[in-house]
Amino acid sequence: MSEMEDIKNCIYKDPSASVEARIQDLLSRMTVKEKIGQMTQIERSVATPSAIRDLSIGSVLSGGGSAPFEKALSSDWADMVDGFQKAALESRLGIPMIYGIDAVHGNNNVYGATVFPHNIGLGATRDADLAYKIGVATALEVRASGIPYNFAPCVAVSKDPRWGRCYECYSEDTELVRKMTSIVSGLQGQPPHGHPKGYPFVAGRDKVAACAKHFVGDGGTDRGINEGNTVVSYGDLDKIHMAPYLDCISQGVCTVMASFSSWNGDKMHSHHFLLTEVLKDKLGFKGFVISDWLALDKLSDPVGSNYRNCISSAVNAGIDMVMVPFRYELFLEDMISLVESGEIPMVRVDDAVERILRVKIVAGLFEHPMADRSLLDIVGCKLHRELAREAVRKSMVLLKNGKDPKKPFLPLDKNAKKILVAGTHADDLGYQCGGWTATWAGTSGRITIGTTILDAIKEAVGETSEVVYEQNPSPDTFAGQDFTFAIVAVGEAPYVESGGDDDKLIIPFNGAELISLVADRVPTLAILISGRPLVVEPSLLDKTDALIAAWLPGSEGCGITDVVFGDYEFRGRLPITWFRSVEQLPMHAGKNSYDPLFPIGFGLTSNNKYLSN
Repeated sequence: MSEMEDIKNCIYKDPSASVEARIQDLLSRMTVKEKIGQMTQIERSVATPSAIRDLSIGSVLSGGGSAPFEKALSSDWADMVDGFQKAALESRLGIPMIYGIDAVHGNNNVYGATVFPHNIGLGATRDADLAYKIGVATALEVRASGIPYNFAPCVAVSKDPRWGRCYECYSEDTELVRKMTSIVSGLQGQPPHGHPKGYPFVAGRDKVAACAKHFVGDGGTDRGINEGNTVVSYGDLDKIHMAPYLDCISQGVCTVMASFSSWNGDKMHSHHFLLTEVLKDKLGFKGFVISDWLALDKLSDPVGSNYRNCISSAVNAGIDMVMVPFRYELFLEDMISLVESGEIPMVRVDDAVERILRVKIVAGLFEHPMADRSLLDIVGCKLHRELAREAVRKSMVLLKNGKDPKKPFLPLDKNAKKILVAGTHADDLGYQCGGWTATWAGTSGRITIGTTILDAIKEAVGETSEVVYEQNPSPDTFAGQDFTFAIVAVGEAPYVESGGDDDKLIIPFNGAELISLVADRVPTLAILISGRPLVVEPSLLDKTDALIAAWLPGSEGCGITDVVFGDYEFRGRLPITWFRSVEQLPMHAGKNSYDPLFPIGFGLTSNNKYLSN
């Protein structure tokens, strides 16, 4: 029998064989080079069909905003991914590659996809069922683009709002983060009763492999510095930062991404104790551990130097798949040399490849490697946009309502004669969506299909109401105008990762001054669009008639007007402490010195009742 005939009839291609039997059969047929190829993840911009086919590359990814072309639709993405997959299937053993993407609030890289609120907004809803449904919808839209692997959710416990990734976290409270890990079952499907603990699970072609990230302690770094150092005891690391991973693992999460950060001075990407002894051995995680973007390069100083040593320390520590993402020839060359010299033992390579193959088989890639075009019509559909709108309205936190609590300012009158709408964020979809949207860092303007706050206001008000929009009103704006009330939307410009680290947390674009200017002249609702609490001076709070924390709500601005005009009641509660001044940071609820502007869990209804559990 020829080798090709033998491969066609072998166990690893038999869907009726057990997953473990298929893994062992395939592993026994693989050369060292093919095994190392499987451990390699490369960026789509350097991926060529010949490299994928001839080097048996295990995975391709899109870095943030790395699209086939600008405003590419889901069908264009599916064409691209299928092209890469075709090359993988032409390799000697025909092992499918697994394509990964950061779909962290919907399939946010893809034009026309539904963009859900960022995680901090979902944390404000405290609604585990909603998180699950968002997982279901996101999986469908990601799979429609031909992609079976999502680098989400971020289950960091954010202990300091100065951190540029605060908005990617559900809360500063471990228990609330644990509750919201229900999104994992939404993304992957719910494992059946009796599913072995720690074993990866994907329910079918409309689900994706998820990724719990960033292991571990990324939200606890000193002064909230991104990729910084988390200085805590093992007991606190376990209790505060590790706990959400237990929930993800019990739901069969397929992969875990290591954190750029360090624990007590030791980098996570080379931490054998945490990656292998704790995550794999103690917690029983059977999926694969993936590195973060260029993380191995960052293990040495200067970055990118002594690469061979960086590979050795990361792989021996327990990294299974390396997000290279560009220098893959060098990575493969150094890896082969490390294995041949015995510096990386063959048993470590086999363990990594077994884990990668386990996820690929569980995800159904051997049976269904190509995109399912029947899902394309679901992208950005009415049902998904309604779900996003529900998430937006449930995430709105009402912080103040009326200068006199006995006389609530909200809900606003839909039939008011003349309404002023102002502020940098009133008519900017990009600002509303935040980072990780269309591009890596996010940007301004009509970046995708959606509804701005101004669009939503115009849609909500009565036919006789006049809406006047002026982004930056001056005193002249008010001359001879009789505005019933004003809605001013201000906040942060989009940012990601270290670019979002901020030790001042002042409302950008002179937002506080703008609110003040308007509120001095007209009764004013201020809406803050931000990935975290920002400084709100007492004088500003006194001036405004109402204040809403709207977080980064995404593409469905009508969720904001749903509560502002009283069609729905406010439900959101702070998932994070609202500090008075940055000098108080980091703040810890329960400590005697805890003196916030608004405590974690705070939120009002429109009749000024405190929301509670």
